[in-house]
Amino acid sequence: MNLLKFIAAVVLSMSAGLLGSLATFSSVATWYPTLNKPWFSPPNWIFGPVWTLLYIMMGIALYLVWEKGYAKKNVRFAFWLFVVHLGFNAAWSIVFFGLHSPPGGLVVILILWTLIVALIRKFYRIARAAAYLLVPYLAWVSFATVLNCAIWLLNR
Repeated sequence: MNLLKFIAAVVLSMSAGLLGSLATFSSVATWYPTLNKPWFSPPNWIFGPVWTLLYIMMGIALYLVWEKGYAKKNVRFAFWLFVVHLGFNAAWSIVFFGLHSPPGGLVVILILWTLIVALIRKFYRIARAAAYLLVPYLAWVSFATVLNCAIWLLNR
């Protein structure tokens, strides 16, 4: 195990959460509570622990793929697809919370969902365990997509 590479993969993954949280913090206390939310909206305290766990799992998944050899074309492609997907992950928080735009957030999260599916498919071909580590993330983003859509519809 390459500990430095492992730490780098997890830190890279967590950086998207950190970037997104900068846009989220002020809105969670001010704007978000004023929105009408569906009955299935979870309490705010659940989001931090869930996202932290998911970012760690995403980082481990990236590490497992990266360990297969960055010199390989498919590994390099999967690595950069992961980086691009992280950009959309952070962008969702910036658009939804930072710009107070549920419809814009919905567009971003649909792109993110598509990228996660593509990542799972690419990772599966390289390291199956890495793909399996992304399945809970896909499930959570699927739920977040429905929640985002419901919030948009309830607040139009």
